This record gives sequence, C-alpha cells and structure tokens, in this order.
Amino acid sequence: MKTLFSLLLLCLLGMAMPAAATPGEVAIGQTLREANMQGLTGPARKLSEFRGKPLIINVWASWCGPCRAEMGSLDRLARRYGKQFNVIGISTDDYTARANTFLKAANTAFPHFIDNRLELENMLGADRIPLTLLIDAQGKVLGKYYGAKEWDSPEAIETIGKGFGLRL
Repeated sequence: MKTLFSLLLLCLLGMAMPAAATPGEVAIGQTLREANMQGLTGPARKLSEFRGKPLIINVWASWCGPCRAEMGSLDRLARRYGKQFNVIGISTDDYTARANTFLKAANTAFPHFIDNRLELENMLGADRIPLTLLIDAQGKVLGKYYGAKEWDSPEAIETIGKGFGLRL
C-alpha cells in the first residue's frame, strides 16, 4: 500500500510540474543566439544575416502532415509581404533528400535550411511541429505558434502586423 501511495504521489507531482523546455531553448522575449544554417534551397547562412528586418521562422519536416498543409499559406505570405519581413523555413528532417523532394513539390519563394544537428530545433523550442516564430529586427523572439495555421489569413496578418509594428 505504501508503494502504491508513493507511485500515486509521484504521478501527481509529475503532472503539476511544467513541461521541460528543449535544451538551450530561447524563450519569448529573449534574443536568438548565432547559428550556422545548412542551406536546402540556397547557400549556407548565419542566422544573424537575417537581422535588421523582422523574421518569421517556420520549423517543419517533410513527413509532417500539418507542416505540409500550412506551407502554401507561408509561401503566399512571403510573396505578398517579403519586402517588409523575411520568412525562412527550417527542416528537422533526418535526410536532406526527403526535405528536398518536398520542397521541389512545394515550390516556395522563401529560403529553407536543414537542422541535422538539432541546434536550431532546440534553440527555437521545436519539441513539436509545425512551429512558427515571430522574431523582431534585432533577433528577439516575439511569439511562438505551434500547430498548422493559415498564415495569410486576415487574423494571422493582423497578428504579424501587430507583432512587428507594421501596417500590413
């Protein structure tokens, strides 16, 4: 009986504890660290090269149905507002060929990178995907949005405009 009570107590305590962040995760309000990004649709780049302009980062994988579903809306968003902010994609695929196969079909207008070493996945907090982050021009995380969204919907555009202080 004592063992059963101890197990029950441990379970209850475990449920009350907040979920652990990914290793090295940058929280909302903090600034992203430097990271080297391996290019999928272009050359390798440093994350800091995107500073100076607001940035939307989408973390995805080719095997992820919700990731695939929202990619079209991200592409339309990037094509329409690409002069006001940047959009980049970060694949968490283990195999570059699978990510490239998906990107050929998706035909997106924004650059994509792959994170084989989990550096970006951990820093961004991508313990589940899709994950989309709003980053200000100085590299500070303004918001994290888990799950598929219609990123070119009026509601999303309003959220992005408010977050970045832009009139879209």
